[in-house]
Amino acid sequence: MKISIVYNKYIPQYETYLEKVLNTVCQKDIEYKIFELEQLECYGDIALVIGGDGTLLRAARYYAEFDIPVMGINVGRLGFLAQAGIEKIDDIINLVLRGQYLIEDRTMLSSDEYVALNDFVIKGCVPTRTSKFFLEINNNVVCDYIADGLIVATPTGSTAYGLSAGGPVVHPKLDAIIIVPICPHTLNARPLVIPSCENITVKTNDELLSVSIDGYNITQCVEKTDIKIYTKKAKLAFLKDNSFYSVLRDKLHWGISPESL
Repeated sequence: MKISIVYNKYIPQYETYLEKVLNTVCQKDIEYKIFELEQLECYGDIALVIGGDGTLLRAARYYAEFDIPVMGINVGRLGFLAQAGIEKIDDIINLVLRGQYLIEDRTMLSSDEYVALNDFVIKGCVPTRTSKFFLEINNNVVCDYIADGLIVATPTGSTAYGLSAGGPVVHPKLDAIIIVPICPHTLNARPLVIPSCENITVKTNDELLSVSIDGYNITQCVEKTDIKIYTKKAKLAFLKDNSFYSVLRDKLHWGISPESL
């Protein structure tokens, strides 16, 4: 087996975490290469990513182009997408070597310039005021919003910004897209869940749009007034005993009454 080991040099104590992974890998019959997050290469049968969800999202966007599955080793705060903490690295490596993990195809969003595993956040370029957005699906105008922005999210990203903005939790295996207005200036604007095969266009009357991808990219103004969005696939690797529902309960405390927290 060949493994890419990906680390993020901006994470505190990354050298310590990387050393723990290498100590385990070197004891096994594994070919591996080490890559810093900003210098990734196509290599291996699976990529082990040391970091938080932000690190994993960036690695997944890259390796999606090569159909290489990505598995997260959490050293961040929440680690919703990661499979286990660094303290369980021995168990993770052993399970990977025995093939005791699952590979899931996850919906991604793409436009001409951007790719996202979680979401696109589309806003106007004047942060102190609302903008008017027009949502078209299959060339038909569906909604127009006066709002702070629009979130176009995947099921994987439904538990990220979209959830905080009032969107639904969507099982990540569903092939769908979630559209959530941010602070709309109306009482009848509600989130939409649509099939991933639909063609989405977001337009604005503003001169420029700003776009943020997976909560990572610095929001930037783009010289266009419309963004067309379609879907593609990424591969994520998961341990067999980590179900989506258990992660919801354990990490987001979903369905747990306050007195039991």
